[in-house]
Amino acid sequence: MKKILFAASAGLYCLIISCNDKPPAVESNNNSKTYKNLEASRAVSKAFESGDVSGIDSAVAANFVDHTDRGDMGRDSLKAMIKMVHATNKDMKMEVIKELADDDYVFTWMRFTGTSDGTMPGGPPVGPYKMTAIETVKFVDGKAVEHWEFMEPREMMKMMPPPPPAPDSKAKKDAPKKK
Repeated sequence: MKKILFAASAGLYCLIISCNDKPPAVESNNNSKTYKNLEASRAVSKAFESGDVSGIDSAVAANFVDHTDRGDMGRDSLKAMIKMVHATNKDMKMEVIKELADDDYVFTWMRFTGTSDGTMPGGPPVGPYKMTAIETVKFVDGKAVEHWEFMEPREMMKMMPPPPPAPDSKAKKDAPKKK
């Protein structure tokens, strides 16, 4: 009986210890690398929504590399892309669904909504859009140095232009019918 009571007490003690209401270290330590990385990531997202690139120098390294289909290199290239995205999607909103971070990376699952004018190469077609993506950013000394974006194939297909008609389809329409 004493063994059962001891085991139950030990289990209850472990349960009480694990129910700690203390916030995670990232929220309580504003000087941590993780916190700085999150703040830099959020600054870039705000720039895409607003078109204001004035905060990019403090959030992104000069040798920044974008590993998306655009393959942009350098902070100035990122600034140009932000301005183009904002100009072609003025009402774009970026909603964070989930955000995970450590000292080296920030992973953000985001929902993008807005209305596209259809002129951005590789961007959404004309009209309203809603899509999700996972943004992965590598950080060094609190500045973004690399970026990847992962989308579901069906999300990417929404941005693909329709295929051109088959070369022989017009010829088949115009050909005289056999009697």
